[in-house]
Amino acid sequence: MDAEELLHAWLNDSVLRHSTRAEYTRELAGPRGFLPWCHQQKPPLDALTARPKDIAAWAADQHLAPYLDDRPFDGPDALTHLAEKHPEQARSHDRRITALTQYYEAARDRGIITLPPNLTALRSGVNRPAGAKNRLDRMERAVLFTVIGGWGPTHSRHYQRDRLAVYLLLEGLRPSHVIRVDTRHLYPQPDGVWEIRAPDDHENTGRKFTLEPLTGAALKEYLKVRPEPADPGEYALLLNHNRQALQYQWVNKVVGQMTATHPLLADREPPVTADTIAHTGFWDSLES
Repeated sequence: MDAEELLHAWLNDSVLRHSTRAEYTRELAGPRGFLPWCHQQKPPLDALTARPKDIAAWAADQHLAPYLDDRPFDGPDALTHLAEKHPEQARSHDRRITALTQYYEAARDRGIITLPPNLTALRSGVNRPAGAKNRLDRMERAVLFTVIGGWGPTHSRHYQRDRLAVYLLLEGLRPSHVIRVDTRHLYPQPDGVWEIRAPDDHENTGRKFTLEPLTGAALKEYLKVRPEPADPGEYALLLNHNRQALQYQWVNKVVGQMTATHPLLADREPPVTADTIAHTGFWDSLES
């Protein structure tokens, strides 16, 4: 099965809405789509074995160049500029990355490739538009738990950290709190429950959160593999590949990459963001 045959087989079998299938067909196989762009390269690229840098080159060449103000599309600075100056284009870009994420998941599920490319670093993590629906419904939340449980080493080298971050959002921590959770304020209780405190915007200790068992288990798993920070004075719980504290936008990026793996969340409008999950919570409130 070649790249285009896979595209049609995947979309024909998908539970995505008809409008989304049409959009993904246009984005991947249309005049500015990824598959034709691969064919046009010299020498041609095989879309099924493309690397993240190839996908970044396509995105810049076909979609983003007019919005980067002569910046190369080569890292966080370009994505930050796009998210801040051109948020609608950033959302469209993230949507294309979502389509490709599902495309490569489908290739893996059919045994065509063994490991999908990790496209997390290509997401802008732009916030949802003002007035957007701000919580998941019951079905969407159930699907989110499935997505978190299925997020493993084939998706991310730091999958234990990523899972913990999303569980912390479900506890009601906002993205800015998640990246500030402090190792000095983790309190295991005699009954096995964990309590934590997350510093606020002024670096005060912050309110106490009593973690649900799933989050507590995710915390224990992450602590087994958490690297020593590059700076001995760094106490952030969640660290990046350089063993430094993560930035705010990372939380939305990992949420976008996770939810892109399931069509019932990837197809959602407006897109699922970190704030969406933080407003959802583990359980229904009495008033919902």
